[in-house]
Parts: sequence; C-alpha cells; structure tokens
Amino acid sequence: MNKPRIIVITSGKGGVGKTTVTANLGAAISKLGKKVVLVDADFGLRNLDLLLGLENRVVYTAIDAIAGECRLDQALIKDKRQSGLVLLPAAQNRNKESVTPNQMRQVITALAKVYQYILVDCPAGIEMGFRNAISAAQEAIIVTNPEVTAVRDADRVVGLLETYGVKKIRLIVNRIKPDMIARNEMMSVEDVLEILAIPLLGIIPDQQEVIMASNKGEPLVFSEKPTLAATAFTNIARRLEGENIPMLDLQEKKNIFQRIFSFFQNKI
Repeated sequence: MNKPRIIVITSGKGGVGKTTVTANLGAAISKLGKKVVLVDADFGLRNLDLLLGLENRVVYTAIDAIAGECRLDQALIKDKRQSGLVLLPAAQNRNKESVTPNQMRQVITALAKVYQYILVDCPAGIEMGFRNAISAAQEAIIVTNPEVTAVRDADRVVGLLETYGVKKIRLIVNRIKPDMIARNEMMSVEDVLEILAIPLLGIIPDQQEVIMASNKGEPLVFSEKPTLAATAFTNIARRLEGENIPMLDLQEKKNIFQRIFSFFQNKI
C-alpha cells in the first residue's frame, strides 16, 4: 500500500458546502478502488453521517474510541453502497474541547495503518476544533464559494495552515453560477485564485441535484443519473490520484433557438 494520504477539508467560514464536498469526494475516491475513511471532526454538531445516510447506524463515536469505551474499529461505520468507504462519526453531546489535538493525532495515525485516504471534515471557525482537525494533516483542501466573505476567511485559513506546517494546500471553488459570473454578479474562479494564490484542485457548479442528494443521504456520485456536479467530484478524485484532468467547462451550451434569441437581443 502506498503512503496514506491524510487530508483535512476546511474553509474557515461555515455554510460553503464543505461537508457535502467531503462526503462526495470520499465516495468518488472509494469508487476508484481506494480504501477511504471520513472523519467527522465537528464535535457537538455531526452532519457527515446524515449526508451519507448512515445516521441510524451510529452506535459509538470518535469520543467513545478516544475514551477507551470501545475499540476504534467498533466506532467505524461501513457505507451501505461502497465497501471501501467508512465513517468515523463525531459525538453530538460533546463540545470541541472534549478532544485534544494529540488525541486526534493518535486516532488518525491508527487509521492511517489501514486506510489509503483519511479525509478529515473540519468544523467551521479557527478555534480548538480547527486545531484538532489539522493536527495530523499532511495536506489540506480549502473549500470556498465565490463570495467576498468566504474568500476572505479562506485566505486567513491558508495562512494558519502554513503556520501549523501544512504546506500542500489546494483549492475547490464550490457553488459556481456561470450566468451570474457572466453578468459580473459573482466572483469568477480567476478572481478567487488571484486572491488566494494556491493551486486549483477543482470547480463545482451550483446544481439543485447536490441539495436533493444530500437531503436523501446519498452522495451524488452514487446516483445513476449523470450530473455535471458528480463529474466534477469524480474529476477531483482523479486529480488527487495524479491524473491530468482538465477543468469542467461550466458555460451552458445554448441551442440554436437560444443563440438566435441572444443574437437579436444584442442587436437591439
């Protein structure tokens, strides 16, 4: 087995779709034949189990394993659809101060002996939960929306990650709306890259199918219906594996009638 990849997925600002990215990216990597464990580091809230549809299978949590109330493997929940994908859930009845960075590091180190990818879903903010989540990370993925506040917070997190010794940092720009970018109502990917100055790992369009899949507890990449967002997650997984995959063209393809309509509009 190759050296395990320990990747923290973070954002700084909440509400940018970070947990959705974690669930779908983990599912996409597992579909490539890799053994993946998703670690929910958001102690006190816990949402990753819901997005995977595994909430009814939670018996033990990471806190129970850390406290010695169960073995680590007992706290792991196997995905119902993909044998190589497992979840280590967070505890809803404990706060972020219930765990220390050293304890998290020990858990992650133990998981790294078995799994090829450890994706740590980092809680919002930059306090103790953030320090716990990055304690064992070798790499980081920053998730941001093309919004000024989200990008500003992401920029601060980039600086913090570098301070804590995480040097390999890459970017996912989530919830892109090409029509708004075309009207200069939303920051472009190029705008975001200019501010953050870190390598781009992937772009994900804003599609209602992402929300629908999350509400059903089914990662979009497991759906039989092809969507642009699912392709985006699969492409990101393949880039992590070292493949040279071009970024998606998110510009909507207009049919002949739309092009004629646009032509006469511009003439007017």
